[in-house]
Amino acid sequence: MFKRILVPTDGSDIVPIAIARAVELAKLCGAGIEALCVTDPFPFSAVSEIQPIAPQDYFDLQEKLARQRVDGVATACSAAGVSCETTIIEGLHPYEAIIEHAERKACDLIVMASHGRRGMSALLLGSETQKVLTHSKVPVLVVR
Repeated sequence: MFKRILVPTDGSDIVPIAIARAVELAKLCGAGIEALCVTDPFPFSAVSEIQPIAPQDYFDLQEKLARQRVDGVATACSAAGVSCETTIIEGLHPYEAIIEHAERKACDLIVMASHGRRGMSALLLGSETQKVLTHSKVPVLVVR
């Protein structure tokens, strides 16, 4: 059925549920998992003589957090006997990076978590999951 499942992670509190479901599905299908974390680029508009954080410190922190996130997916996969590749990329728009990565890695499913916001909060906050659903040609499984 599925051969390669992409699991994007942003470290939010609902992502472990999506990871667990993706690992279960991968195990049932004999699929591998591609764990992805998209980091934010340095906000260069904030560059001035007085910076709250040096650019290299910012990049180091982003890398450390992203590494922890994808390693969490890899650990869950390892415990279940599912193969896993991890990738960290920088992207201004995470949904675009997720879709491009899914296509580049020939993933046949994207498993994402969603808070399930509705109404005004969904409208104001937006949703990377919703954007992936709207723009992806790869099927998306949304876990709540």
